[in-house]
Amino acid sequence: MEIRRWRDLDWAILGSVIVLLIIGILALHSATLNAVAGNGLPLRPVFNRQIIYIIVGLLLMGAMMLFDYRLLSSLARPLYIGIILLLSAVLVVGRISEGAQSWIAIGERTFQPAELAKLVLILTLAAYWQRYADRGGSWFIQAGGLLIAIPPMALIFVQPDLGTTLVMASIWLVIAWGGGMRLSQLLTLLVVSIPLAWIAWHYVLDSYQQIRLSTFYYLLTNPAAADFNAAYNVIQALNAISSGGLTGAGLTRGLFSQGNYVPVQHTDFIFAVIGEELGFIGGVVLIVFLTVLLWQTLTVAGKARDQFGRLVALGIFGMLFSHIIINLSMNMSLLPVTGLPLPFVSAGGSFMLTTLAAVGILQSISLRHRQIAF
Repeated sequence: MEIRRWRDLDWAILGSVIVLLIIGILALHSATLNAVAGNGLPLRPVFNRQIIYIIVGLLLMGAMMLFDYRLLSSLARPLYIGIILLLSAVLVVGRISEGAQSWIAIGERTFQPAELAKLVLILTLAAYWQRYADRGGSWFIQAGGLLIAIPPMALIFVQPDLGTTLVMASIWLVIAWGGGMRLSQLLTLLVVSIPLAWIAWHYVLDSYQQIRLSTFYYLLTNPAAADFNAAYNVIQALNAISSGGLTGAGLTRGLFSQGNYVPVQHTDFIFAVIGEELGFIGGVVLIVFLTVLLWQTLTVAGKARDQFGRLVALGIFGMLFSHIIINLSMNMSLLPVTGLPLPFVSAGGSFMLTTLAAVGILQSISLRHRQIAF
């Protein structure tokens, strides 16, 4: 008889998530203390709601941990169909905020289906490659996986949400590689992506997306030529981080954080608050625990008892890794601004619930990686 042994719980993942949540609560408390939104309303209610999201998310994590992840394989197809319908509905009845039609109103709250779509895509691709595990590296199977990923990616891209689209692409690439993608297929993908990038720049990207990319280019090559208005977020984030020094100004004492100089510092630029008020040491501690989380996610993938569990864990790694790298890099002007939150730290209910549910699935895989007989 198979039972769960609690010593098989991945305590490093659990501990890392708890520490990251605590850092996020502290940073968000400071980021919303005196800040106001673009419409002039105070952001303090965001902090209060985030505490509720964290509590609900932890309960969801516990439920997913107890749930046998293998049952999710049979649910992947209806979940995929459901998320496609939901993403389509967003384009019709969705609420527009910050230039994107990405949210569905539920009473006074909003829900962002694109966040759930990341987890659904992970489950769907993992179930697909599990079914064709014996020939997962064939061109036909690899193309089939890409065709599964394209519809949700396209529906999210037209909202428009380039950042989440890139995360979905990362999820597909990581699972495709784990499913058997060969080096020749990866090189072919890179070659094909060059003309596609040219087409996207001239005929697909919106003007504001082109401005963000060109601003990033000028900040790297010739900062004096960069559009100050377009680069304002990044410039203020860099100013905040650099002013933090080794130990920081202290929570709620940052000049830039408390002066409302850094836009959306409660979400996209939460790392700027941490860098200013907790300093280099605080930033390093954050990055260390994020790294531990990523490493242990790969560890769970390595010890998974089946192909489905292994690929789900790899997909979750791809989701977390892309969010972490893109968010930290755009705060430090190493990548263009794409509006992605930092896992377990930034404000955002839909993303918090999604990531905590994903952690619960990781724990379910860890708990069930072997059979115990009595």
